[in-house]
Order: sequence, then structure tokens, then C-alpha cells
Amino acid sequence: MTTTLDRPAPRATTTGTSTVGLTALTSLAPAVWGTTYLVTTELLPPGHPLFAGLLRALPAGLLLLLVLHRLPHGVWWWRSLALGALNIGAFFPLLFIAAERLPGGVAATVGAVQPLLVIALALPLLGEHPTAGRVGWALAGVGGVALVAIGPDAALDPVGLLAGLGGALSMAAGVVLTRRWGRPEGVGSGVLVSWLLTAGGLVLLPTTFLLEGAPPAIDGQAAGGYLWLGAVGGLAAYLLWFRGLGSLPVVATALLGLLSPVVAAALGWLVLGEALRPVQLAGFALALAAILGGQLTRR
Repeated sequence: MTTTLDRPAPRATTTGTSTVGLTALTSLAPAVWGTTYLVTTELLPPGHPLFAGLLRALPAGLLLLLVLHRLPHGVWWWRSLALGALNIGAFFPLLFIAAERLPGGVAATVGAVQPLLVIALALPLLGEHPTAGRVGWALAGVGGVALVAIGPDAALDPVGLLAGLGGALSMAAGVVLTRRWGRPEGVGSGVLVSWLLTAGGLVLLPTTFLLEGAPPAIDGQAAGGYLWLGAVGGLAAYLLWFRGLGSLPVVATALLGLLSPVVAAALGWLVLGEALRPVQLAGFALALAAILGGQLTRR
């Protein structure tokens, strides 16, 4: 039986209206991921970021597997493992290492180079040649995030920088390979997401307990935070993200990821009362212009 989650995504080439709608829905995923910093610092027990990542991926993946009743077959066993590791299982640890060793603004700016890496990987893996427009908007996005996020306390730790670049490369490779491999015939985006979330969660499982030990004590506040990360930041966000990634231009989709640090900075200002300087407002405008320009630039 085909469920709503298992229906194929509409092709972005049908009409301009469908493309705009799918882009808007896909952009909700990185916007939701931008709440991760606020939820982690304000609601969750400190010192267990990988446990938070594990709960964001594995329960959602297992739930989808239970609902959709579809397992990988043939080459999709190892493809699912590879894509789950790149998009989730390897990305999360590298992201959290960078966040621990670098000021948040520096870590966000390093992560913002992901669209540039997608452009570089799209040539050999997808046969998409880089254009001046795509490269320009990707560079503008990095500059905008840097203006928004980097403060006077910025410091450059080599291990943190390597982890941040490794995380950006891992996610970029996952994005491009997801587009290259697509989905098996007759398999909807919901089934693919169930495979990737489960695989990524299984990769995270031994890493989490090896590096962090036993899970933390969970009170009501932490339970609410983990529920948000798992149900909204995991299940809903990844369904929207991979549905859009299967149809939208890959570089344009990668540029939507710039919404994460922008939303995180905006929440810091709105909720935590952090200062918002004129240079940050300029960065917001530049980052949003890069996101919009990337959607309007077509091959």
C-alpha cells in the first residue's frame, strides 16, 4: 500500500508554481535546523551533543521503517549506508567537534562553504559545469554568514577548522550523491528517508556511547527538546529536505542550507537578547540575497 509519505516528489520542471512551492517547503528544513543551537543550549543537558544527534535520526528512521514496511535491496543496502553516513552519521560528529573547538560564528562560516563544495563535486559526479552566477552567489552566502556570525572573539583552532571543513564536505558529498543515485524504481522519498535516517543513526550509535558514555538524565524540559529535535528537526525536516533534493537543482538546494546559521543568529537576537549590530544586518541581507539569487539562477 502506498502512503502519503511514499508518493514520489513532484518534478521541479513541471511549472514555475510547483518549483516555488517545493523550494519553499524544502527551505523549512534548514530553517528548522537553525533552531538546534537554541534548543541544545537552553533545553538539553550539557555535554551530550552526539546523543542529541542520535535521537534526532534513529527513532525517526525506525518509525518510518515501521510505517512504510520497506527495506533496501541490492546495491541500496550499501548506498543507504553511505548516504546515511555522509548526511548524518559522519556529519553530526564533525559538526559538534567544530562547534566545541571554534566560536559559533567561525563554525557557522566554515559550514557555509558547503554550496561551494557542492559546485565542485557536481562537475565530476553530475556533469554540471559551474557557472559564474552559482559561484558568485555561493561566495556571497559565505560572506553574509561571516558578517552575521563572526564576532570579535573569533579564533582559529586547526582541529576545529578541519572538523568543520570535513563536516561541510561530508554533507556536500551526501547531497550530490543523493541526487546522482536518486531512488530505486517505485520507491518514494519517505522510504528513502527511512533508510538514510536509520543508517545514519546506526553509524552514530557506537560513536555516541564511545565518546560520551552513558546517556544523560532526562527531565521534562530535556524531553521536550529531544522531542522537537527528533519529530520536527529529524522526521519532518528530513522528509522535506530529501523530497526537495530529489527534484530541485542541487546547487540551489545547497544554498538553502544558509538559512540554518541565519535562523540561529536571528533566534539568538529574538530569544536570548543577543546584540544585533549593523554589520550583522548587512550580513542577513547578503545571505538572504544569496539564497534567493541561487534559486533564480538556472542552467
